[in-house]
Amino acid sequence: MNAEAPGGLATTFARLIAATGPVPIAHYMAEANARYYGSRDPLGTGGDFVTAPEISQMFGELIGLWLADIWQRAGRPADVCYVELGPGRGTLAQDALRAARQAGLTPEVHFVETSAALGALQRAAHPRAFWHDDLTGLPTDRPLLIVANEFLDALPVRQLVRTANGWRERMVGLDAEGAFIPVAGTRPMDAAVPEAFAGAGEGAIVETSPASATVLQEVGHRLASQGGAALFIDYGYTEPQLGSTLQAVRAHRKVDVFAEPGEADLTAHVDFATLARVAEEAGARWLGTSTQGVWLAALGIGARAGALARSAPHAAEPIEAATMRLTAPTQMGTLFKVMGLSAPRWPDGAGFARVSTDLLAPGPVTSSQDPSCK
Repeated sequence: MNAEAPGGLATTFARLIAATGPVPIAHYMAEANARYYGSRDPLGTGGDFVTAPEISQMFGELIGLWLADIWQRAGRPADVCYVELGPGRGTLAQDALRAARQAGLTPEVHFVETSAALGALQRAAHPRAFWHDDLTGLPTDRPLLIVANEFLDALPVRQLVRTANGWRERMVGLDAEGAFIPVAGTRPMDAAVPEAFAGAGEGAIVETSPASATVLQEVGHRLASQGGAALFIDYGYTEPQLGSTLQAVRAHRKVDVFAEPGEADLTAHVDFATLARVAEEAGARWLGTSTQGVWLAALGIGARAGALARSAPHAAEPIEAATMRLTAPTQMGTLFKVMGLSAPRWPDGAGFARVSTDLLAPGPVTSSQDPSCK
């Protein structure tokens, strides 16, 4: 799409850049995703992408059981909140809360959501929940059980590129034909580059996410001062690395990041190692980071799939396919990671350490949705 096409965010960006110069990648990504998520429901086969909760109820159920398990071993505090960051259609919360309820956990429900379109769907599914624009409005007087699935990847990233003149911020500018292109800024940024990458060669790109770090700092502080636990699930890497991971997805296909701002989902891989350190520095305890496939297997997704298949034999094949999609190394199993955090005096979390518990064994299967893969 040409940046000078009439209407839309592309025109706004083109005018801004023409008037004041290139804008940082982080600014571009933040504005594009705010427009994108605020104007539509992007989920499902008819949307732009499918997330794990939409693939199978098992995903949310095991998260709910994980929360109930750590809550029980922490002494079953009476007042506790379930908090979900970016809860989509509310599907994960439905499955997680149903499973947690069977284990005796019935928390107050809080959602952090800025999209009016998705918020309307969440309100229909969870009419008694409480909504917040950010984490600052969450209760401060009780433990929090926090879940964030594919939330961090959509937060803006800052990119630094090594040029012949040193490190510069990567910006979005205009080419001679008015199309958006990445360009190097003029301000020296050497001091912002992690020491491990300072000597990288020309053309190298360092990607960071100050927005994600802010979230983990707040979560770490909350866990340390209030108690509770958190799960962050996303695609990403376990050690910092060089290179741009910024991508755009529309109609289940990768598209040009700079083609139509606000009309595609912009995401970047999550640096779990850096964010774990941020949370620890804020006072939380890092329980571990695992691949999604290994973590779900440790929690008993195989047994859960078997129980679902026995209760609905006609859906056995889709259930098996959904299990493979969530856990196989060639699908979501390796690319996606699960990071666990807790309050300093809370117990270890299942799937990250050896924990003796019966909660995660397959029990009676109940469902509010079709067990088949969506």
